[in-house]
Amino acid sequence: MNILEVRKIVGRIKAQLFKKSNNYSIGMLKSHFRGSGLQFKEHRQYTHGDDVRFIDWKILAKTGNPYIKTFEEERNVQIAVVIDAGPSMLYGWNKISKLQAALEITCMLYLLAAETNDSIHALILNEGVIDVPAGNGEKGITQLIASLSRSNLIDKKGNLNLDWKPYQINLDEREKAIKKHLSRNREVILLSDWVDLLDEQHFERVVFNRRSHCFRILAPIDQARNIKLTLKTSGVGNNSSIQTFSGKGQDEHGGIKKIRDLKIDDRYLDNFIREMI
Repeated sequence: MNILEVRKIVGRIKAQLFKKSNNYSIGMLKSHFRGSGLQFKEHRQYTHGDDVRFIDWKILAKTGNPYIKTFEEERNVQIAVVIDAGPSMLYGWNKISKLQAALEITCMLYLLAAETNDSIHALILNEGVIDVPAGNGEKGITQLIASLSRSNLIDKKGNLNLDWKPYQINLDEREKAIKKHLSRNREVILLSDWVDLLDEQHFERVVFNRRSHCFRILAPIDQARNIKLTLKTSGVGNNSSIQTFSGKGQDEHGGIKKIRDLKIDDRYLDNFIREMI
């Protein structure tokens, strides 16, 4: 994949995201993910009603005119986005797979992060863990596309490789990678259908962390079958066992409150932003 092809793909993705999401909101990142503190911005002449605690007394003493200090939030928040690229994520609706929806949400976050001076650190979970360097804007999307291409998850035109199949899934490696970001006090967004993502032990430690933001991406077939959240405890395919999670945090319908559903036959970009706000 050469740089010209990558730029075309990035341009197409950007155009599609703006077209699909009428409520494209920069304020979502600013309101939901707080910066580390405040930094001085500028002085402004005092007006009635301003907080007297912010008066710069040195300037008042020199000039006889009151000025207040104004501040802005320090940003550079790093957000880890975990993208499940397991086999079940390749299924979907109307030529849109669950994995494509997860990637579109991630690309939208890259574009939003560029406007708020934040960065996105993407983790792609397939056979192992693909660690995409932190970035934002079109450069971040380019890095993501390059990583997907090297892993044979997309072709040279940027289309998903629907024939891709993993050899084996390492659940311990996944949990270790996710917890690394949680332990560094980063906000972690998980995008998955939760079929092959984690086993029950790892599930509780990750999902119920206060910094994790969990989304289950559903295709119409998942909704029609009314699939409850199930977890594979080991391996994939015929060598795996499935059990229903029955821990804390469930609602009266057997769902898990911490995990919010996004349906790919609905406006999932808008709905993602709405859920985050």
